[in-house]
Amino acid sequence: MRRHPLAVLALLALPLAFPVSAGAQVPQAVTFEEAVTRTLVAHPSLAAARRQRAVDVAGVAVAAERPNPDTTVELARETPKRAFGVSFPWELGGKRARRLAVAEAAVRTGEAAVEVEGARLRSEVRRAYFDLALAAARLTTLQDLVTLAGRARDTARVRFDAGDVPRLEVVEAELAVASAETDVVLAAGQVRAARIALNALLQWPLDAAPVLVTPIESLAEAGTTGLIERATARHPELAMLDRSIEEQRAKVALATSMRRPDLVPGATLTQGAQPEFSVGWRASLSVTLPLFTTHEAGVAVEQAMLDKLLAERLALSVTMTGMVASSVAAVDAQRGAYLRYRDGVVPRATELETLAQDSYRLGQTGMPALLRALEATRDVRLRTLDTLVQLHVALTELERAAGVPLP
Repeated sequence: MRRHPLAVLALLALPLAFPVSAGAQVPQAVTFEEAVTRTLVAHPSLAAARRQRAVDVAGVAVAAERPNPDTTVELARETPKRAFGVSFPWELGGKRARRLAVAEAAVRTGEAAVEVEGARLRSEVRRAYFDLALAAARLTTLQDLVTLAGRARDTARVRFDAGDVPRLEVVEAELAVASAETDVVLAAGQVRAARIALNALLQWPLDAAPVLVTPIESLAEAGTTGLIERATARHPELAMLDRSIEEQRAKVALATSMRRPDLVPGATLTQGAQPEFSVGWRASLSVTLPLFTTHEAGVAVEQAMLDKLLAERLALSVTMTGMVASSVAAVDAQRGAYLRYRDGVVPRATELETLAQDSYRLGQTGMPALLRALEATRDVRLRTLDTLVQLHVALTELERAAGVPLP
């Protein structure tokens, strides 16, 4: 879990660049699921996505409107001198019902878009939460290694004072301590950077430091059984495409109904035709002849868009299945490697570390052998963490590909 030094410095400077409210309520401890819940409630991008519903619902009201009547007033020198008319457009072909179907489908598409954004945010929380948890675990491991190196240094000093070893061994031990302390300083900066990233996602003050309750060991317990079936049934992007396809089919039906011309019946009251009559009337019925504009092109456009969405849906389904299967394989491989390190390699490394310390204290080995043993222990512990980091990355990719929460 390496970060570029400039990126670390930039994240460390964020609290100065963007001060936050001191009154924000931050819990003393937070689980992963609580962090997800907090984000799905408070994150601005999800709030903005939810506002689309008001727009879509207003669109339903617009689609339900009916055409207004037209009124005319005519004044002429010939008889009849005055005419007052009104006409009522009469939509045929079920245009209003189809407009409503399109608008209602748009509401459902907007709701699916909110689910897509929620899935994206959950994946972001998983990444940020366990980035911080793993960075903190790395810091703790490096601090433990500083303690071990300090013990070796203290033992070397005791043996030097007793005249058993040369000053060289004390210097070697002090150099090992200084190197370990430098690693701790860098790891502490990475923890701070990861904490700022999580706090920004959760809309907390950037210097907040709640305890992460969910252990990193839970990464090795995440289930993957039946994930492809669950993703196929509940993938938010697939659901959004399904809603978009439903909306597009409604648009095709609306475009088809537009090929049918509307009727415009009208009535006119006339005055000023004396001596023939004082008040008269006439009725009219007009219809647009579809000679030049037949709306066939509009139907073709909407049908082409429907075909495109269907192709995208098929492509996403195939891609999603492949990505989920690949991510499951990666997760299983990383989980197996981590469990081997945790249950087999780390206990042996710990035993080696203890034996090396005892051997050096008793004068059976020199400082080079002790430092080699401590370095081997350090490498094993950090490789174990790196394997867990890779498992975390694989799980994040899996959840993003599947679009559903991991069990």
